[in-house]
Amino acid sequence: MLGRFFTALAIALALATGSAAQTTELVFAVTEGVTYQATPKEIRDRFAPLAEAIGRAVHRPVRTVVVPAYDDLRAGLAAQQFDVAFVHPAHVALAEIKTGRYRSIAWTTGFTDYTVSLMMPAKDPLGSMRDLRGRTLVTPDPDSITAVMVRAMVRDQQLSAGELKVITTRYQDAVPFYLEHGFAHVGATAAKSVVKGWTDKGGKVLTQSRGVPIKQFIASSRLPTYDQVRIQEALTGLASAKNGPSVLATVGYKGFVVPDPQVETATIAWLGL
Repeated sequence: MLGRFFTALAIALALATGSAAQTTELVFAVTEGVTYQATPKEIRDRFAPLAEAIGRAVHRPVRTVVVPAYDDLRAGLAAQQFDVAFVHPAHVALAEIKTGRYRSIAWTTGFTDYTVSLMMPAKDPLGSMRDLRGRTLVTPDPDSITAVMVRAMVRDQQLSAGELKVITTRYQDAVPFYLEHGFAHVGATAAKSVVKGWTDKGGKVLTQSRGVPIKQFIASSRLPTYDQVRIQEALTGLASAKNGPSVLATVGYKGFVVPDPQVETATIAWLGL
C-alpha cells in the first residue's frame, strides 16, 4: 500500500512538473543589425506576431526581449538566458553554434547569401583588392557582420594591418559620404540599396565577397528537442500557413528555411570564429 502511494505521488509530481514546464514563458531575444536605424519599440512591434506564432507552436507564453547591443547579446547567449533568438549578426550566432550552446533552427529567406561589396569612385584605377596596399578602406561598425566579412576578405588576400588603413562609420548608408569626400578610397557595404545608389551615380564596385547566411534563428541546447522541432516547423511553414503571410508581412521577411549545417561550418571557418 505504502509503495503504491509513493509511486502514485511520484507520477503526480512528474505530471505537475511537466505541466508547469509547458506554461513557463519562453524567452525570445531579437537582435537586429547595428548598422541600420530602428528603435527597440519598432523592432518589438514588428516581431510581435512572429512571437505569437512561436508561442502557439510550443503552447507557451512568449516574452520578447530586444537586445540592441551585441555584447549584451553575447553575454545572454553565453549564459543561455534566451530559449530562442533571432540574430542578425551571423558572427555572433555562429560563434554560439560552434560552442554547442545553441543550434541553428532557421535561416531567413533572402538573407542566405549575404555578400559585401567594396565600392570605389569611377576614376580610381584599382583593379583588385591587392591594389589596396597603402589605401584607406571604410566599413560600417567594426562589430557588424559586414566588417567581420571584410576582415575575412582582407585575410584571403594576405594583406597585413600595416598595408591597409581601415576606418569605420556607424551606418551602412554613410559609407558613400567617405568616398565622395575623399576620406577613403574604398567603402564596404552589404546594403543592396546603397550599392545601387552608388552605381546609379557612376560609381564602381571593386569586388564582392563570398555569400554567408545571416538573420538566423537559434535555439538553446537546453530547450527540449521537441520544442525546437515545433518552432522550426512553425517558422519554415509560415508562408503557407493560415495567417502566415500577414505575420511575414508585419515582420518584413519573405519566410524562413531549414539551415544547411555544412554551409554554417564553412562560414565559421572563413570568418575565423
